Amino acid sequence: MNVRRAALAALAIVAAAAAIELAMGRNPICTCGTVDLWVGARDSPKTSQMLADWYSLSHIVHGLLFYGALWLVFRRAAVERRFLATLLIEVCWEVIENTPLVIDRYRETTAALGYSGDSVVNSVSDMLMMCVGFFAARKLPVWGAVLLVLGLEIIPLFVIRDNLTLNVWNLLAPNPAVGAWQAGH
Repeated sequence: MNVRRAALAALAIVAAAAAIELAMGRNPICTCGTVDLWVGARDSPKTSQMLADWYSLSHIVHGLLFYGALWLVFRRAAVERRFLATLLIEVCWEVIENTPLVIDRYRETTAALGYSGDSVVNSVSDMLMMCVGFFAARKLPVWGAVLLVLGLEIIPLFVIRDNLTLNVWNLLAPNPAVGAWQAGH
């Protein structure tokens, strides 16, 4: 598969995911009627509604981790095929993440207070952030990718008391002590 065909397939995959989310009743943009570049607050009603927020960093981490995992398992596969597989994983997560079941689970167990799911704009942006992580991992030396993952986990940990690791931990096995720390108690 050449780069052009992979790029066209990637566009089709992202467009299909956006169409699925719209069909699920997700808002195309924030119900506030604006599209901002960045939302810096963890618990803002605009979080997960705009182009980027602190949780966008976790999607870059997805790309870094998926690149590494697929390189380990499917090293001989063309990078275009590994990229499309990674994108499909991310797209499936974005669609599943925006189902009522997962939205309710986030509300119950994570620091995402008042989470109502992603706008389609935010969801597509998250998919693109994953792509950034994937291509960064492809270009960086292993130590550079590891440092980037650590930075993208540590910075939000201290700024908003949340990151991908805590999000997954609380989603799968909620811990009251972690929840209390995240809430600032």
